[in-house]
Amino acid sequence: MHSRVIFSSLLLVVVTGCARLNGPPAPHDPFERYNRAMYTFNDSFDRAIAKPVAKVYRAAMPSWADKGVTNFFSNIDDIAVILNDLLQLKFRQCIADMGRFLVNSTLGLAGFIDIATALGLPKHYEDFGQTLGYWGVPPGPYLMLPFLGPNTIRDTTGLAVDLYEFDPTLNLVDHVAIRNRLLLTDLIDTRADLLQSSRLLETAALDPYTFLREAYLQRRQYLVYDGNPPQDDKLDPFADEP
Repeated sequence: MHSRVIFSSLLLVVVTGCARLNGPPAPHDPFERYNRAMYTFNDSFDRAIAKPVAKVYRAAMPSWADKGVTNFFSNIDDIAVILNDLLQLKFRQCIADMGRFLVNSTLGLAGFIDIATALGLPKHYEDFGQTLGYWGVPPGPYLMLPFLGPNTIRDTTGLAVDLYEFDPTLNLVDHVAIRNRLLLTDLIDTRADLLQSSRLLETAALDPYTFLREAYLQRRQYLVYDGNPPQDDKLDPFADEP
């Protein structure tokens, strides 16, 4: 799920991402030397393997089938969303998300068709990293993970919980070969859906690393505070140190 929200805010942060290019080291990125090296590694892997595979997948899949696969995995992800709704005491949203999951799992043919959105049950994005943020855990330093991309210390912890506790593919599918195929298909489908966004990253940013970092951090803050981040600089991960 992290991958699907990383690029959705890129257009909102072009100016912010480029503004720090020649400035002092960002206080929220004390591991920048390591992070830049890991970004280069991830980018090389993406250019050599992930992106070409995603392009072949996109070319081979009819648009309706591609959309259906995306909907299927989004529906599975709603299970983790529901659990994190409960942990964040968002009971009304939890009920709505349960309704969304039930509608799409039945009338939507196991989630391949997103009927719930048309019925007024929109997709929400909740994960355990956001749950930790909801209860006041600060994001901590920015951290670029191998293959998994942008994170923070808090979100890395949340990602581990989401994968090993809340992910139904990992926890409910016992057949190793089927589970691995599902995980691989999800990754390829996600990368294919981000082809347009990655072109934006490559062409719009003077420094793609900084651009991606600021996009990720701003988007995560936006999600933790449900679109209403605080104005207090003490809670702002982008505020400069005094």
